[in-house]
Amino acid sequence: MTPTRSVTRGDIQLAVYEWGTAADGKPTVVLVHGYPDSAQVWEAIAERLAAQFHVVAYDVRGAGQSSVPKRIRDYRILELMADLAAVFDAVAPGRKVHLVGHDWGSIQSWESVTLSPMRDRIASYTSISGPSLDHVGYWLRAHAKPGWKGQQLLRQLGRSWYILMFQLPVVAPAAWSLALGRSWARIMKTMEGTVIDASSTQTADGRNGVNLYRANVLPRLLRPEPRHAIAPVQLIIPMRDRFVSPELYEGLSHWVPNLRRRAIDAGHWLLLSHPDKVARCIAEWVDEHAGRPAAVSAKRPARPNAR
Repeated sequence: MTPTRSVTRGDIQLAVYEWGTAADGKPTVVLVHGYPDSAQVWEAIAERLAAQFHVVAYDVRGAGQSSVPKRIRDYRILELMADLAAVFDAVAPGRKVHLVGHDWGSIQSWESVTLSPMRDRIASYTSISGPSLDHVGYWLRAHAKPGWKGQQLLRQLGRSWYILMFQLPVVAPAAWSLALGRSWARIMKTMEGTVIDASSTQTADGRNGVNLYRANVLPRLLRPEPRHAIAPVQLIIPMRDRFVSPELYEGLSHWVPNLRRRAIDAGHWLLLSHPDKVARCIAEWVDEHAGRPAAVSAKRPARPNAR
């Protein structure tokens, strides 16, 4: 994909991609990708949504065509939230936005959904395979005890083995440089049964994105803070997710009064394996909270706007 615009925040340049326009009052839907992906992971879904909505995706800092920060602390969630605010200002000035996040895109977006002033700019939120780290911190405290809750904790820790490895300063980046980058398409085929297009930035995306874990995970899990959402939240749960167990979302209604759960029989990268289902869920949720009649999700392909 070719970026349609660049958004500047400080010394960071964010590559932004757009499908459709905000003409005729079309709602703006902003898609935030996870790790070790770039905005390219949203292409099939964006094409399906473009007939109905103004669709925007961007490469988060350190990924794709966006700038790479020099310091680990530059990957903190508050920095990522400020990047998202800059994208909002550029693509939907003065308007509310419907936000969708997957994996780390979802993890970081919870901050915007639950903190002012950003949460006042979000009309709805769709979270896919990425819980709030603060919510998980409270979940871990509740489950760190003997009994069936303790068993749930052990199962989730088994799924999250890679997080501990990512805290090591050399091992994970070296693994991406030496092997994972060039093997990622084959790994995805084996792990998810999904064929992905080769990305020229895959090795760098994996290597740089490790800093998301190093900058955020332990501080948030060890010292969680209350995070309450006021926007309606749709939770899409892939039931065969290898990394995020459905149990992690227990008690989420305490933090999110207006919550809908939708389960899909899919793996972690359902954006690639089930784009029709994911696009339909997003379209229905946005229509429900955009004050207009529900429509059938678009199937007509659209390319990013040329500028």
